[in-house]
Amino acid sequence: MKAAISTKTHAVLDYVGGILITFSPWIFGFAHLGGAPVFIPVVLGALQLVMAIFSKHELGLFKSVPMQLHLTIDMFAGFIILVSPLLYGFYHLVFVPHLLLGMMSFFAGLLTRHSPLYKLEQFDERGY
Repeated sequence: MKAAISTKTHAVLDYVGGILITFSPWIFGFAHLGGAPVFIPVVLGALQLVMAIFSKHELGLFKSVPMQLHLTIDMFAGFIILVSPLLYGFYHLVFVPHLLLGMMSFFAGLLTRHSPLYKLEQFDERGY
């Protein structure tokens, strides 16, 4: 099975998605709610940006986090963002941004080369 997203495309998605997730409360207008609806995307988006800087992909600066670990964390974080409106009970206030951004992060991790979905033998000598 061939991956739908290259590591270079995923690297761009990391930075764009990290910024979008971090600032989503202000972009989508739910920052006034405070609490979990704001805290979860801000923290997970910021952590995604930090992880992108340290990841072993074409746009990583320090290249210390293996891509398979990075993608697994992306999927986990995406799932947390996705279910947070139900998990923390704010679905009646806001849920669409969390749903869309969570799905974006989850599927970006799932469909990128080196995802846990693919075999380890597909890695090249550079590690991406």
